[in-house]
Amino acid sequence: QVQLVESGGGLVQAGGSLRLSCAASGRTFSSYTMGWFRQAPGKEREFVAAISWSGGATYYADSVKGRFTISRVNAKNTVYLQMNSLKPEDTAVYYCAASPYGLPTKDKMSYNNWGQGSQVTVSS
Repeated sequence: QVQLVESGGGLVQAGGSLRLSCAASGRTFSSYTMGWFRQAPGKEREFVAAISWSGGATYYADSVKGRFTISRVNAKNTVYLQMNSLKPEDTAVYYCAASPYGLPTKDKMSYNNWGQGSQVTVSS
């Protein structure tokens, strides 16, 4: 089990950038696949990006490909989501999640540890 705490959300204008961070507790962070999900009001939680335990493999939702970058620094027990060219439709609560299973996946059911979420609001 790991405990996850997100930070870095806020209000930004369309076209701007934000970087989310997710700090994890526990000595086994480097063994987890990590993912970012988001949930907008009235919508289901959706996959954004995922990264393998080593950082060697990444996976993105089509809606963010080319604009968002997921990365991790295992020595700091931290995973990041760099968000560029933000759009109003990116507005959501962003959640960090950890999966004990192999390759990066968009399947929510594979993730058994979740953070509390960080609000990102993009104004037009």
